Amino acid sequence: MVLGMSLATFTLLHALLSLAGIGSGLIVVYGLLTGKPLNGSTAIFLVTTILTSVTGFLFPVERLLPSHVIGIISLVVLAVALLARYPLHMAGAWRWIYVVCAVLALYLNCFVLVVQSFLKASAFRHSWLLNLLSWSIFMVLGIFAVKKFRVSATA
Repeated sequence: MVLGMSLATFTLLHALLSLAGIGSGLIVVYGLLTGKPLNGSTAIFLVTTILTSVTGFLFPVERLLPSHVIGIISLVVLAVALLARYPLHMAGAWRWIYVVCAVLALYLNCFVLVVQSFLKASAFRHSWLLNLLSWSIFMVLGIFAVKKFRVSATA
């Protein structure tokens, strides 16, 4: 039991949060690439991605796993993104810092999805190749997002 739920139910909740974070994150990156802040999608992305990382720590395990390290990194990145986006209003350098952190948080969520998918489907033995490809895609998206996203005074 985790948070009063069976492990299967908790795992489903964790997976749904992760998918919601990825889906809303893709919308946020689209907004970054088109110069639109998409405030509602951004809030959903940040909250669901934070909850994904937090719930990842609640699974019953006996030792620190690589997924925990990714979760810690993700939470630090998300904390910086929240700081840049809300209290600092993406002013000056905080604009590109927010963009980089948002894209990196989405990448980390996708990275874990790819790894977990390959762990569950033993027929696929080369998850590193897909992760290298996704890393490359996210690097390009991040570079374009930093160049394209501008913040208006009302954002």
